[in-house]
Amino acid sequence: MDITVFKKIGLSDKEIKVYLKLLEYGAVSVRSLAELTELNRGTTYDILKKLQELGIVSFYHQDTKQRFVAEDPEKILKMVENEKAKLEDAGEKLKELIPELKSLQDKEGSKPVTKFYEGRDGIRFILDDVLSLTSEEKAKEYYVYSAAGVREDVYAAYPDFNKKRVKLGVKAMAISLSQGGGTYGLDERKWIVPKDGSKENMTYIIIYAGKCAFISLDNNRSPVGVIIENQMIYETQKTIFLQLWNSL
Repeated sequence: MDITVFKKIGLSDKEIKVYLKLLEYGAVSVRSLAELTELNRGTTYDILKKLQELGIVSFYHQDTKQRFVAEDPEKILKMVENEKAKLEDAGEKLKELIPELKSLQDKEGSKPVTKFYEGRDGIRFILDDVLSLTSEEKAKEYYVYSAAGVREDVYAAYPDFNKKRVKLGVKAMAISLSQGGGTYGLDERKWIVPKDGSKENMTYIIIYAGKCAFISLDNNRSPVGVIIENQMIYETQKTIFLQLWNSL
């Protein structure tokens, strides 16, 4: 039996074991169930309490003992449907709260917030943030300082990034800090090549939607990223970028 589906609905290995033993053996006492599952009685009782709260286990008294029994397995499906309905309701309410929550986050004069990310999953999160926020803005545009030493890691973290960017109608302006790099649609690129031809030890910078993301490599050559959330820092970096862009 594939029990991974039980884990997906939040049940632990021990909870799954208890429920399945109840299905198999019918009404049993805590002591008997503990023996069947090879768990101690305290743990077994705590698990039974949780499963009762979920509505998939019930009990009755026989003589002076409690007997526990598994509810019809269809109750699990009903439980999942109820949780799905609750999540959908919570999602609708959260949508209504988003503007208010953002107003708290974007208070004028608020301190910069810095967030750190590691590895390709972290870089993908940053790139997802770029697309998600920029696609909601009126201009739908962001700005990049593209560094050759990091560029490949950025592309590897999100191979279909540009395809999705174009689909969302998001524009990009990139200044390459070395040779290389191309255009894919809805983007422009200019180049600044160091006189010594150096391509290493440079940071990939993305300026977008009130944030600045800095992506580089650590001592083990693994990608790391930092996002700074602050409107003033964003406006400063944007102004510098556009002044440089216009001079190239």
